[in-house]
Amino acid sequence: MDYKKENEHHGHNHDDNHGHHEHGHCGCSHDHHSHEHSGCGCGHGHHEHSGCGCEHNHGSSKEMIIQFGISALLFVLGIFTHVFFPKTGIRIQNFYLAFSTPLFVIAWLTAGYKVLLTSVKNILKGQVFDENFLMTVATIGAFILGDWTEGAAVMLFYNLGEVVQHSAVEKSRRSIIDLMDLRPDFARIYKPGGEERLVDPSKVEVGSLVLVKAGEKIPLDGIIYEGSAELDTSSMTGESLPRTAEKGSSVLAGFVNLTGVITVKTTASLENTAASKMLELIESAQNRKARVERFITSFAKVYTPIVTIGAVLLSVLPPIVNALIFSSPIIGWESFAPWVSRGLVFLVISCPCAFVISVPLGYFGGIGGAAKRGILIKGADYIDALSKADSVVFDKTGTLTKGVLKVLALMPADNVEKDELLKLAALAEFNSHHPIAKAVQDCALVNLPEEETKTFTNAELTDYYEKAGKGISVNYKGKTLLAGKNSFIRESIGSGVSLYGDEIGGTQVYVSYDGKYMGCLILTDTLKNESKEAVSDLNKLGLSRIEILTGDNEKAAKKIAEDLGINNYTSMLLPHEKVVRFEEISDEVKAKNKKASVVFVGDGINDAPVLARADVGIAMGGIGSDAAIEAADVVLMNDNPRLVAAAVKQARFTRKIVWQNIALAFGIKLGFLTLGALGLTNLWAAVFADVGVALLAVFNSLRAKR
Repeated sequence: MDYKKENEHHGHNHDDNHGHHEHGHCGCSHDHHSHEHSGCGCGHGHHEHSGCGCEHNHGSSKEMIIQFGISALLFVLGIFTHVFFPKTGIRIQNFYLAFSTPLFVIAWLTAGYKVLLTSVKNILKGQVFDENFLMTVATIGAFILGDWTEGAAVMLFYNLGEVVQHSAVEKSRRSIIDLMDLRPDFARIYKPGGEERLVDPSKVEVGSLVLVKAGEKIPLDGIIYEGSAELDTSSMTGESLPRTAEKGSSVLAGFVNLTGVITVKTTASLENTAASKMLELIESAQNRKARVERFITSFAKVYTPIVTIGAVLLSVLPPIVNALIFSSPIIGWESFAPWVSRGLVFLVISCPCAFVISVPLGYFGGIGGAAKRGILIKGADYIDALSKADSVVFDKTGTLTKGVLKVLALMPADNVEKDELLKLAALAEFNSHHPIAKAVQDCALVNLPEEETKTFTNAELTDYYEKAGKGISVNYKGKTLLAGKNSFIRESIGSGVSLYGDEIGGTQVYVSYDGKYMGCLILTDTLKNESKEAVSDLNKLGLSRIEILTGDNEKAAKKIAEDLGINNYTSMLLPHEKVVRFEEISDEVKAKNKKASVVFVGDGINDAPVLARADVGIAMGGIGSDAAIEAADVVLMNDNPRLVAAAVKQARFTRKIVWQNIALAFGIKLGFLTLGALGLTNLWAAVFADVGVALLAVFNSLRAKR
């Protein structure tokens, strides 16, 4: 993953917001219309599932249910004619063959015609060994042996398994689609004269006014131009409580207006809304396979031909070996029939569908379950990495704190007025878009006379320069004006002048003008309400290390860490130093446990280098942020840091279910394969070993959504 430097901002004695704003780009394009999933060869919908080399379209769930219903009815009629008519005293030569057998064959064809066709297609393509081939050979073999009931039953119950599996996959996908049902049906274009017009949201231009009535979905990202309302933001943020929005508030497509009427001025086209980015993220997440998924897919390609060869050998070798060792004569078909029957049982049991379908379905359920809570995990591989999380490293500003700085105190130098200090600081910060600059300018607007702040726009400011992680230099009225860190100011005024402010804590902005020290501004940030609980939640998960990385001074960093109950913190870090420190932490953790993952949690805007470097990069409150979506592996759709622990718990639960499925499928199949080879079980038990185990694994996988 590479990342592009876009902006350089000045640094103060503050967190890493002062540094390079680097946006991570994944460098990959996603086709959101054609997905390839790992699977057992039983294509669901219009997706191609790699795994056993099979691709066929089952159609809709409704069609599959009708297909199963017809074949089941025919099968029951076959059983009825076979059992009932002989009891009535009716005796016809070859009665079974004349009446029951055709019904069983038609039931077999109805249930399995797609399996048969796909098997033929794949053989022509050179993809012989897949589950369709196994089912075709097993059922035709049963018919050859005269086991008409068993042959039809195998295909019928296999079809039932496919129906349930398809339904489960669709249910998992539907839960995400319902959750992400954010694409609006219409936009109500509004003109100040009172005219309203319904249009396709994709045709709405940026800057248009859109009217949203109570009960309607906001169609596009924007800012409330007029009115106020309570908004349901759960589809985007996972938050259950409504949010109050009024004039000037930012809103996103997908929010639902619960009360009132609002007019929204759009700020993004449909394809660039936060909702569209979320949908793209969810779609691409389906394509990222975990290591265990890739192993199962590769294993199935080897496993299927091996068990097929094993079934053939089981059918042929024993009679031949028996004849050679015990000099028993081979009496034609009679000698081979019981062993061929065992071979067919072996084939049915060995079908790999249970573990090849249930593993990706488990991960898919986990991604869907996390998305319901506003946790967007970009792929199954990140679920694996999250489940192994041993250490979490937090950025401070905007992650553990609210990220809204305010000027707490003005500490002017001797013979300098507070208003003069504030004015010079605001002028120095005038051309910056940094959070500190905004806090200083807001303070100036509130505390300085209006006629004075109006002159800022036309102030004689030239030679503006920002030094990343240090401060700002600008020429004001022909003299140098500096604002920034202690060290930045000392480079200009020398070490002989006493600078004070470090002893107070918080974020300091020192100011000098024409080589003279003017004073210091103290800024502060407040902890989020959930931060302490977030740290407690992570400690309960048994993590070995939690650490804060910040650009703040030692005193401010220590206070934040103590308030949160965190023992480890590193202060006074420049943006590039944060990456170096994170790598040191990662090396220390992995020296003790090579398999452990180190997670970094940042605000997603200017933490892209560390997010990209981490085993799992988690972006907080990433809605609408390109940097968050591109650089992070997990995006939290609101600012609640407790979701970090929730994401780890979800990942661990999902991985536990995946391994349960693998153990369940292999354990039961291995047992039944042994019984089948010894002739201690029949095709009916084989159906359970295949379809029954697959269904158990599928139902277990659906638990991952909770």
